[in-house]
Amino acid sequence: MTTVYRRTRRGEESQEKKVESDDSSQDKDEETLGDCKDIRLTLMEEVLLLGLKDKEGYTSFWNDCISSGLRGGILIELALRGRVILEPATLRKKRLLDRRVLLKSDSPTGDILLDETLKHIKATEPAETVQSWIELLTGETWNPFKLQYQLRNVRERIAKSLVEKGILTTEKQNFLLFDMTTHPVTNTTEKQRLVKKLQESVLDKWVNDPHRMDRRTLALLVLAHSSDVLENAFSTLPDDKYDMAMNRSKDLLDLDPDVEATKPNCAEMIWAVLSAFNKS
Repeated sequence: MTTVYRRTRRGEESQEKKVESDDSSQDKDEETLGDCKDIRLTLMEEVLLLGLKDKEGYTSFWNDCISSGLRGGILIELALRGRVILEPATLRKKRLLDRRVLLKSDSPTGDILLDETLKHIKATEPAETVQSWIELLTGETWNPFKLQYQLRNVRERIAKSLVEKGILTTEKQNFLLFDMTTHPVTNTTEKQRLVKKLQESVLDKWVNDPHRMDRRTLALLVLAHSSDVLENAFSTLPDDKYDMAMNRSKDLLDLDPDVEATKPNCAEMIWAVLSAFNKS
């Protein structure tokens, strides 16, 4: 069951890891989209940017969801760039949670976190499911032999990338007992563009059909919710529009991922990640 918090009123069968590239135009479009230079930010960078307090430069201390959300973003980003794919559905493996992540192309993406994850997926035998990969990349495993798959310092590495892109800066803040590196937002225009994109997707540009939505926007809605930062994007809206945005987001997030993944023009990895977070 998906939980979307409401605002209080103001004043109150194959084991193969590598799959032949599909020649369909849809797959080519996805890879072109993912590697297009016009797309400035990765999904992980967008999620972190939504979660950061603009002036303070850090995420909420109470947010324990963003780490796994960022790992889910890595898997979706790799899928949108044509690097990984879910194994085909079979009679025994119809559910998204049962289908494993297969390597489609080991061509480097140019992003350190994506390429590090790609190497792990390529080297892992047998292949793992989406939920398993999220847990492994987060370090949530009891198997000591699989701790090597944990991605370390993910938030800091994403923040560093945003600093290099001129969106964040780096500062040191003293918290009585310790010093902490923070990353305040310097390019507020970029964050406002991101917030506006999410707001419009469930308001002015609402299409009431996830399969007609821009895939990266759909992915961002799923990841922002899973990372507990979606409300940050809607907090500046008037109460009536805030309620509409949250209700439409809830309707979308409450859809059955296994059903949606069988429809034409679907992005299976997005629904698989949502399914993994719904179960966790």
